[in-house]
Amino acid sequence: MDDIHGIAGKVALVTGGTRGIGLAIARKLAAAGAKVVVCGRNSGSIDGIEALACDVRDPEAVKAMVDDIVARHGRLDILVNNAGGSPDAALGTSSPRLAEKVVGLNLMAPIYLSQAAYPHMIKNGGSIVNIASVSAMRPSPGTAAYSAAKAGLIALGRSLAHEWGPDIRVNAIVVGYIETEATEATYGDAATQAAIAHNIGARRLGRADEIAAAALFLASPASSYVTGAALEVHGGGERPPFLDIVKEQSA
Repeated sequence: MDDIHGIAGKVALVTGGTRGIGLAIARKLAAAGAKVVVCGRNSGSIDGIEALACDVRDPEAVKAMVDDIVARHGRLDILVNNAGGSPDAALGTSSPRLAEKVVGLNLMAPIYLSQAAYPHMIKNGGSIVNIASVSAMRPSPGTAAYSAAKAGLIALGRSLAHEWGPDIRVNAIVVGYIETEATEATYGDAATQAAIAHNIGARRLGRADEIAAAALFLASPASSYVTGAALEVHGGGERPPFLDIVKEQSA
């Protein structure tokens, strides 16, 4: 295989990599020649990619998994912190425990994984890619803890770019509305999806493969001078609703 991306033979770990955006990223890195390991709720193999079971909210389990990967494959060069998500729950009426779980999965887990990867990456250099969200950039009523955690993930990368640079680059991808196998459950029926798409600059939902392409770029030498950045992959973002409100009220 021609190493056109400069990552052939490198070892990558993608969390939440057994489905959706995470699996698309894992497939993209594997196709570029990396040895990819994913983790999720179950172990096994997906498309020839090794899958490990790990609760990424448990720092001891995370360290054991990372150390095992390095012991078996000799190194760790790329970490993609993709695992995340949140139920729709108003902060004022939901339990503190729920907020703790949401922040634990979306912010603390990437911190634990980055800490576990650090002693291995610092030897040969490495790239950490954190999967953030447009929820970090705009109000997100109903998922306030998730929004705060994703904003923290972007801030984490900016700080670690200085703390761990130049040996380890740390970046985030700000993900917009993306089609996955759970599109209907996330965004509603076809009519609702079309309405959402109409409000996006690109006039469509994104594809998981497009997020994967961004992750490959940030993991590869092509982005050698990119660190502490938040790459927005959201089709141009959403049209501000006040424009339509003003138009309707002045009609």
